[in-house]
Amino acid sequence: MKSVVICGSSRFKKEALEFAKALEARGVIVYKPYHANVNEILKLDSELQEYAFCGLSLHHLNYIRKADAVFIFNQNGYIGNSTILEIGFSSALIKPIYSLENYDADKSIAVLIDAVAKTPDELIKKLI
Repeated sequence: MKSVVICGSSRFKKEALEFAKALEARGVIVYKPYHANVNEILKLDSELQEYAFCGLSLHHLNYIRKADAVFIFNQNGYIGNSTILEIGFSSALIKPIYSLENYDADKSIAVLIDAVAKTPDELIKKLI
């Protein structure tokens, strides 16, 4: 079975993890985002904050490298700055990029998304 990395905002953490769980139940290898507690990181001194944020970013970019495909969990059409970076990185690696919903806010980003998959089953059909 193919693998997929899920990218998206921490504001939809619960929903994204439910989507991931449904994929895993169907045999897909899923690389899930680690949504750190930003408030805890901001309590660190500035140098440690930099290392923490750098580490989190590089960790997820490594997941993108490993995965066969990328899934943008853009509930309500929302894509934040980190996810935009991940879309660009995925595109540079020539990874297929799917999203939960259409993205109409920025056409230069929207053109990098190959297709919409509203359910785990729809995504699996695209992965095969």
